This record gives sequence, structure tokens and C-alpha cells, in this order.
Amino acid sequence: MTPPDSPHVAVIGGGICGLAAAHRLAHRGTRVTLLESSDQLGGLGTFFAHGDQWVERFYHCIMPSDASLLALLGELGLRDGVRWRETTMGMVVDGRHHPFNSALDLLRFSPLRLPDRVRFGVVSLLLRRLGRGRDLDTLRTEDWLRGLYGDVVWERLFAPMFGSKFGPSFGDVPALYLWQRLGRERNVATRGYPDGGYQTVIDALRTSIERAGGTVRTETPVRRLHSTGGRSVLTLTGGEVLDADHVVSTVPLPLLRSIADDALAARLPTTDLPYQGVVTGVFFLRRPVTEHYWTPVLHSGTEFDGVVAMSALAGTTGGRHLVYVMHYTDRDSPLYLEDDAAIAARWSAQLRGLYPELGADDIEEVRVFKAPFVEPVYPLGYRAARPPVTVDGTGLLLATTAHVYPDVTSWNSSVTLANDVVDVLAAQPAVAPAR
Repeated sequence: MTPPDSPHVAVIGGGICGLAAAHRLAHRGTRVTLLESSDQLGGLGTFFAHGDQWVERFYHCIMPSDASLLALLGELGLRDGVRWRETTMGMVVDGRHHPFNSALDLLRFSPLRLPDRVRFGVVSLLLRRLGRGRDLDTLRTEDWLRGLYGDVVWERLFAPMFGSKFGPSFGDVPALYLWQRLGRERNVATRGYPDGGYQTVIDALRTSIERAGGTVRTETPVRRLHSTGGRSVLTLTGGEVLDADHVVSTVPLPLLRSIADDALAARLPTTDLPYQGVVTGVFFLRRPVTEHYWTPVLHSGTEFDGVVAMSALAGTTGGRHLVYVMHYTDRDSPLYLEDDAAIAARWSAQLRGLYPELGADDIEEVRVFKAPFVEPVYPLGYRAARPPVTVDGTGLLLATTAHVYPDVTSWNSSVTLANDVVDVLAAQPAVAPAR
């Protein structure tokens, strides 16, 4: 158990980063209190009930290279329960479906002319090597890819794919981010899914924290945060005050600024990253629509930009095939603000347009979920401009998506960041414990 006179650390945010940090702190003998504003832990890993099962609101997978996440699952006794499957990629262009995995698939890929297909294949094979030793952090993705692949490939494939992910600034994103992503993902890839779903991971982390003496509180938003070098004060709903020696904040910087008092706000990083949110439709289907796990949808008259057939990875859910469709968008966009039922009806019609074999009765249920802060849109040169995890003159440490770059935003990068921030905290000078 945690000694009563040990330092007290408050962790703001109960997503995977906050849970991993609290888990690590509790098992190092630190008094830790995790505070989550909503009624569920998990952040983008939250879930909803479907029959007698729980289903993730947003799709996730585990890659074999996710060393930090897999190590954490090992500590929780869950690593052996990860089910691994080989998954493939499709592509829908102009409403036509194409497999997109092998050299033969590429040679048959009619949206590109034969010379462009050959160029695409050769460059793709060499792309990781072509990026080594280059300052990709200050090179625009559009400049790099357009130069390597040519105008046709950029405009037909990459522009809509990057535009769907990053919005109007897609061409300006550093090429380093793409290069890192290619190091994690492939068209044909072995992917994993935890037995029992991601709720199993969330529940195991909560149990681990509490068994080690930590406290986990949901429905506990922080209304105000003050932090100096020796003391942090968190004002909670109802005026409750919590004292801590240190605070680890995992919430996006725009949200942190809204709860920081004036003195703390003046010390926070001036980094002002735009964020893409996401609108996701979760379909329960009576029949499968594709054998591919991931299918980008380009130039095909849909608002959503991709189809993820989760059943290709995790199997059916209550006998139903689970399909996610998504559109990344600003949290102030008309789509994000639109009524969920209207989105569900329109996207159902668009999904049936993509897959004509899908009858109206084949769609059993549709749920729409939204998240406002999913993907930071990083500017050129962000590696040098990335804020430190410490905030001078305070007891606050930052563990946000603004800090994972150049790694891809994922559960693995969040766990890596949590580990790093806890190590930084452990190296800081000891202070008299807060009472």
C-alpha cells in the first residue's frame, strides 16, 4: 500500500494516458488521485452497451510494434489475451472497389494510369529509405509526396486522404509525421484486439490503481487549477478543494487553459495547435460488406472518408458485423454540430450506396459519436517548438497529444508519454507532502 506521507499527485483526465500515468505512479508508492470529468474512463476508448456486450465508440487496434502498450498489457496480465489477425486494405475511388495490398492489386488499380501505378509502387517501396537523414520536420508533406509520386498520385489519392485527416491545412503537415506513420502501419498488417475489448483494459487499469492505493474518481471535473513550485490546488465541482504536490494534466491545452487561474495560465506554453475532431458512425450489420479492415473512400460522394470493418479484426459482435465510418472535422463545423439522428440517416443511405448488396433491413442499428480533440494539426518545425512536459515555477506536468509528436497519436504513444512524464516527475526534487 502507498505510505500516507508520500507525495500526492493529481492526474487530470481518465483517458489511456492518464490511466497509465496513475497506474505507474501508484505502483511507485506515490499517493495518486485520478480525476475524470465524464462518467466513463477511457477517453477515446470509451464504450456503449449493445445487448449484453460493450462496444467501443471509436475504433482502435494494437500493432506488434506497440512496445509500450504491450508492456503495460503484460503488467495487467492481458497481453496473452490479445488476438492477432492479418488484416488487409481496400480502396474505394469514384464508387468503385479495389483491393490495395499486393503488386498485382496495384497493377490492376484503374484509378491511376499504368506509369503512375509503377511509379507509386517503386516510390512506396523506397519511401522509408528516402526519408532517412532528411529534415522531414521542416518539409511540407505535399512538397515531399508530390515531388516523389507526381501530381496525379497526389491529387487523386493523397490530397483527399490527407485532407480527410487534417482538414484544409493537410498539405502543410510536416512530412515527418507521415514517415513515422509508415513505420507503424502497412496495407497488409498483423493487428491485434484485446479479448473482451478495450473495456477490459480500462477496467484492469482502474483495478490496478486502486489496489495499489490510488483513488479514481469519475464525474469529477476540475473547475480551477492553481499551481506553484511547492503546492497545487484543484477546485472541483461544488467547491471541493484538493491539494497536491504535483499535477499531471492529460487534457488538451485549450481545455487546460480554460481551468488554469491567471497566474498559471501566464506560465502555460503558448503553443496553439488547431485540433481535428471526429464524427464516427458505428453500424451493426446483419451481413458483412467487405473483407478489408481499412478502406479509404475517395471521390465517391460520401461525407465519411473511410470504412473500418472491425469484424475483420475482432470477429462479430452479438452475431452482427461491426463497421465504423468516420469524418475528421473541426469541432465548430456544421457536421459536428448537426443532430446525430440526421447524420445516421444520411450516412446509412451513403453506406448502402457504396455497398448496394446491403439492404435497409441489413442495418440493425446506427450510433453516432463525436470527439472534439482527436488529431493535432502540427505546423512545420514542430519538433523544435514542441513544449516541454514541465511548466517552470509550478508543480504541473503536461502529457497531451501536443507532446507525442513525431509519434503517431495512438494508445501506444500515449502510454510511452505517460511513462516518460512519470520518469520526469520522479527525477524532480522532493517537496513536503501536501496535507
